Amino acid sequence: MALADFIIIGAMKCGTSTLQVQLAAQPGIFMTTPKEPNFFSDDPVFARGRDWYEALYADAAPGDLKGEASTHYTKLPTWPETVPRLSAMIPAPKLIYMIRNPVTRAVSHFIHEWSTGVLQGDMTEAFAQHEPLTAYGRYGMQIAPFAETFGRDALMLTSLEQLTADPDAELARIADFIGFDGTPVWQPDQAQQNVSAARIRRFPLHGLLVDSAPAIFLRRRLIPQSLRDRIRQARTIGKRPELPDALCLKLEGIYKEDRAALAQVFPDHPALDLCYPFAAP
Repeated sequence: MALADFIIIGAMKCGTSTLQVQLAAQPGIFMTTPKEPNFFSDDPVFARGRDWYEALYADAAPGDLKGEASTHYTKLPTWPETVPRLSAMIPAPKLIYMIRNPVTRAVSHFIHEWSTGVLQGDMTEAFAQHEPLTAYGRYGMQIAPFAETFGRDALMLTSLEQLTADPDAELARIADFIGFDGTPVWQPDQAQQNVSAARIRRFPLHGLLVDSAPAIFLRRRLIPQSLRDRIRQARTIGKRPELPDALCLKLEGIYKEDRAALAQVFPDHPALDLCYPFAAP
């Protein structure tokens, strides 16, 4: 069956793009294009049918381990149908869940939404009105349906903190989990992917006026590089924003409670200490 052997299921803004690139660089591992097909989560994509999903793996060589990385799969309550759809098509998947300090993840998520124009600059108001900023970092809540449906052995927990501290060892651990027979080699020349601070704030018709081939051609011919650099810098968030103290304490309280749910699935996992320094006794 031309389906995924393993899936990186999230979490958003936790280094999944970097992990996907590193796995794709290993001979014998095939990752889909696009990186995030979001097939089992997004209704319009799922409506394309199984044949569309299988076609994503058509270029895999015989014997390749096939994988994809869709952070929408752990985005409750936004996409609630992922688990039943996945279990119906792939009853015994290998699932990698990548997390990080949930408070810093929430800030990166805010920057992401700011760059798309969804949110403005007031963080307290943004967190009050945009539930996903908090919910996507409730890792215990997000992973529970997968644990209940597929069992603990189908899941691997890793973290951005572990991958950053010892990339070779953590990549080897991930490769072993997915059944990779070779020796994975971390590619240091591959830059960290999808860095929030580098995101450009988009505006209506951004794709047409900025990203299209004619716009790029004219911009490079008519606008000096120094001016282009200043414009680009003005449309990035610059210094990483800091959460107001009250909001930070509120989030820490939410995530301390959720950590207990995560610990029920992954007791004594190193990520429980690495990702929750604010929960230390």
